[in-house]
Amino acid sequence: MQLSSVRAVVTGGVSGLGLGVARFLVANGGKVALFDLNEEKGTAAVAELGTGNARYFTTNVTDEAGVAANLAAAREFLGGLNMVMNCAGILGAGRVLGREAPMPLANFQTTVMVNLVGSFNVAKAAADLMQHNEANADGERGVIVNTASVAAYEGQIGQAAYSASKGGVVGMTLPMARELARFGIRMMTIAPGVFWTPMVDGMPANVQESLAASIPFPSRLGQPEDFAMLVGHIISNPYLNGETIRLDGAVRLAPK
Repeated sequence: MQLSSVRAVVTGGVSGLGLGVARFLVANGGKVALFDLNEEKGTAAVAELGTGNARYFTTNVTDEAGVAANLAAAREFLGGLNMVMNCAGILGAGRVLGREAPMPLANFQTTVMVNLVGSFNVAKAAADLMQHNEANADGERGVIVNTASVAAYEGQIGQAAYSASKGGVVGMTLPMARELARFGIRMMTIAPGVFWTPMVDGMPANVQESLAASIPFPSRLGQPEDFAMLVGHIISNPYLNGETIRLDGAVRLAPK
């Protein structure tokens, strides 16, 4: 798929990795619909990207009917829909056995609902629309990219809920790719390592330096641009399908 032909929905699209992907796609001639829950940041992102290139949709990724309706509206604005980038997610940090009490089940459920169920909800609704696209020369009708985490493999203490949710994203990648193959829709996942986020930006300089030093090479935090470049390659390379790619500078998370 040519980047200039991309008509994409980006969840979590008004900040962090999602906004990085949106910027990359628009810079390469694509159009984007930003799904998120922050109208102020959404307005700012659209102003930056251009009203002809981007539109914001207030979207709860766990709302089945709301997602389906917003995808239909986004397709109308974009003039088609052939790419989805799922970046919406929450950390859901917390120990199983906290100092005062075990983790409330609601905390675990919420993390799994947003990160795993939300990703599936958007992906399946998007695939339902993409199956009707006209196929390109490779027989492709669309590509869906989910965001997991290296915590899916090396979850740290306090990441039981987060790691479980991201492990689920990794686990559904291949079966969904196999099922959607007959429609010409590819399914891929990226598992980023230690990336810059607004939360990290608020940490003291010495903490940021310690995080960067833990990464073998390059010894720096990942940037949204690094993530976006990989998304661009996935879109452009039709033979990438059913796989999770670690993007982590060779880091392996310690227990804590």
